[in-house]
Formats: sequence, C-alpha cells, structure tokens
Amino acid sequence: MTSALALHPALSHPELLAEPVARALAGWPAESAGLVEVAAIDPELADTAAFCARYDVAPADGANCVVIAAKRGGTVTYAACLITATTRADVNGLVRRHLDARKASFAPVDAVLAATGMRYGGITPIGLPADWPILIDAAVAAHPRIVVGSGIRGSKLWVPGRLLAELPGAEVLPDLGVPLA
Repeated sequence: MTSALALHPALSHPELLAEPVARALAGWPAESAGLVEVAAIDPELADTAAFCARYDVAPADGANCVVIAAKRGGTVTYAACLITATTRADVNGLVRRHLDARKASFAPVDAVLAATGMRYGGITPIGLPADWPILIDAAVAAHPRIVVGSGIRGSKLWVPGRLLAELPGAEVLPDLGVPLA
C-alpha cells in the first residue's frame, strides 16, 4: 500500500527528481504534469523487488526502464524499454527486430548514466535524450498509475501510463514484456 509513502505533486519537489526529469516535467502541459506524483524512498530500496516488498507495491504496478544498445554495422543506437516489473524485455526478439538491429543488448551502465544525467536504479523514460526511441509495453501504457524511477535512487514517480505513451519518441508495443519464469 502506498499509505507508507507520502505522495506529492512531482513538480513541487524538484529535489526528488534528477535534473533532466524535472526539466522534462516542467515542459509538460500543467494538466498532465499535475497528474505525476513523487515519493521519497530509501535509496537502498530503489531496486524493484526491494522497493515493492518494503512499500507493499504489487510488482504489476511497477515498471522497469531498461536501456538497450542496438547495433547494425558500426552504428549503435540507444533505446529505452519500459516493461512491468513482472516481465522482462524481449531484447533479442521484438526489440532487436523493431530497431532493425543485428545485435541488441543491455547498454553499458556508464554510457547510460553519462548520456542521461540519471542514476543507476532510477532510470526513467521521462527526460531521456530526445533521439532515443522509447518502447513501452502495452500493459504499462494502459496502467492507470504505474510506478517508475525518478532519475535518482531516493524517490519514485507515480504516472498514468497514457502519459508515458505520449512521450516524444514513444511507441507502444504489445508483448514487449515477456512474463518472468
């Protein structure tokens, strides 16, 4: 239950957001940005399983944002995949084909952190580099209020899935998330 967490309008607490996330949210229409809430969490519990267990959030109500490096020839393209915490991204199937890549794998953490200005364990689709595609599982896009990272480890965002699907460069892909075994 989220009653253990104090939720606040995200823009009223920029200290709980990575700078690129705060900047991106500030550029949203007020009626959309006003729907995004933030809560401070223990940074040691930012990883999905620990967060869900401690704060009594169902894994299906949380989303993971993973960054993929897609390669074709000498070109590397980065893309974000947003999937529910009960699934894993179909990196070597759907993602690779969708990005028209020969090879797709998780992007090197150092490269992702340098490019995004975010922290490991807090990567979120909000505020990513404008040229990165954002692939969103249909279950995330349809969720009324999903929990995602805030760009830092010390907080989480609650965002209507439809707003994530409206991000620049976002594409909703059915079956992007493959159920965990």
